[in-house]
Amino acid sequence: QVQLVESGGGLVQAGGSLRLSCVASGSIFSISDMGWYRQAPGKLRELAARITGGGSTNYADSVKGRFTISRDNAKNTVFLEINSLKPEDAAVYYCNLHVPGTWAGADLWGKGTLVTVSS
Repeated sequence: QVQLVESGGGLVQAGGSLRLSCVASGSIFSISDMGWYRQAPGKLRELAARITGGGSTNYADSVKGRFTISRDNAKNTVFLEINSLKPEDAAVYYCNLHVPGTWAGADLWGKGTLVTVSS
């Protein structure tokens, strides 16, 4: 069974940078769309960035120019580079795996990694 494990969260000053990682077990990583979602206290979970198996990316408007998603299929890992952190970026960041053509309810999720931003 495929599992997702995130790492890299922590406490960072506003304006700083972080690199989140998500490692997937199993053999479907290379064909899967991978996403980073985030959920701040009292708010709904939202998509921050997504990358397809072919490397196409899309970002939420609020993070464009500051976040970069990338993947290393040889290592079954997806990354999220976060620069110019803002207090509103503070959230639990979740890794998501979606196999194209399948029901979204079957997506896999990691347990999340917490990003805290000090002003």
